[in-house]
Amino acid sequence: MIRIQKEPAHVAKLIGLAALWGAMSFLGACSKGRSTEQLLQPNSGGAMTVSESSRHAFSRPATNLTVAQRGEFFIGNAFFNSPWVVAPASAGARDGLGPLFNARSCDQCHNNDGRGQPPLKEGEPPVSLVIQFATPTPGANNEPQADPNYGVNFNPFGIGGVAAEGKLRIRHREVAGTFGDGTSYTLLAPEYAFEELAYGELAADTKLSPRVAPAVFGSGLLEAIPETQIMERSDPDDADNDGISGRPNHVWDPLAGRAVLGRFGWKLNQPDIAHQTAAAFSSEIGMTSSFRPAEICMPAQTACGAAPSGGEPEISDEIFEHMVRYQRMLAVPVRRNLESPEVKRGARLFLESGCESCHRATFRTGNVKDQPWLSDQTIHPFTDMLLHDMGEGLADGRADFAASGSEWRTSPLWGLGLQKMVNGHTRLLHDGRARDVTEAILWHGGEGERAKEAFRNLSTQDREALLRFIDSL
Repeated sequence: MIRIQKEPAHVAKLIGLAALWGAMSFLGACSKGRSTEQLLQPNSGGAMTVSESSRHAFSRPATNLTVAQRGEFFIGNAFFNSPWVVAPASAGARDGLGPLFNARSCDQCHNNDGRGQPPLKEGEPPVSLVIQFATPTPGANNEPQADPNYGVNFNPFGIGGVAAEGKLRIRHREVAGTFGDGTSYTLLAPEYAFEELAYGELAADTKLSPRVAPAVFGSGLLEAIPETQIMERSDPDDADNDGISGRPNHVWDPLAGRAVLGRFGWKLNQPDIAHQTAAAFSSEIGMTSSFRPAEICMPAQTACGAAPSGGEPEISDEIFEHMVRYQRMLAVPVRRNLESPEVKRGARLFLESGCESCHRATFRTGNVKDQPWLSDQTIHPFTDMLLHDMGEGLADGRADFAASGSEWRTSPLWGLGLQKMVNGHTRLLHDGRARDVTEAILWHGGEGERAKEAFRNLSTQDREALLRFIDSL
């Protein structure tokens, strides 16, 4: 997937030695006081781990559910996977789609509860990639403000009688680079353009952020991590001088009437699974809920505003709760190949290269009321649940509450080695630009620059060992 060319051997050796020498002090510092033991634990989800490596590996119920809870799981699963329909319909519990939307079901974006990807064919509309909008000036609670004509989300589909918002065209610019051993690589930087806009022009100062649908398995465990554990890992001023200054995002919770810790979304802009689900229903499926009772139609979208409703709210509280609990019950697949010497060597290199400084291996969940399957679990998600400045190469320029345009959450890595089996692709990062794990690492900048450089300057054999470790997750 990366185009390979070789430098002359003597040049490659000199380049590699010089770069490796500069990274040596960093490697030693990052490995100090850490061990690989927690990086090689088989049960990433604690008691919620399942022995599964098929295309359904992300869609299994946790093994520690009761019979009654498993029944709840499968009710939620049915609603998560089934398409919504246009109102009015005889299936009143399932109508209310649109009037403007990106997808007809949750599964259409989070296929098999896994990761989405950008369109791969010229002219293909985005489904599991959404474009979020915002004006530069935030609202009263520091939340992003919508584009005056297109709202918070670009919707490429509309129901009958309602014009879709337009078409998205994605082009790619090649970015060339070289590993320390002289091997060349090429990355793809996406560039976005809108065509056939139906409701006028975007505001001149509107910022856009492309974001692919993240995996949802294990979400309940991430939600159950005590806030104190997350805050303990925050170091906004880089007090320990390791070059890593992760910090939390605090976001407005309209139900609580105050700012709370953000846990979900590419910029940690949602406080919990319920808010994340309600936001997706509102801006991507076009359906109202008790969390978000208002339609998304903007003033210029008169046909949208006049379209029939599927009720108030369009998704009932009962169905909504089933879908939230379903996500909380999704298991995490067990690790694989942990006895391989190459995987063990890769774990050491993951630690020494500084990857674990952000992709922290271990948390312990708290005691969750009425959800005992989530409680008191030692888990290994490989995230710190914090924001990090990833440099200008990945910046979208769109602030999101406290998150700047160049800050992103640390993506959990659990299940990464099964993504191709489950979702049929290996696209990574917030916009899916990376075609595999190697490219995702090479896009790291900012706080991730030194870890990227350590990886870039490994020998071919060591790079492969580190990738085999990640594949074991």
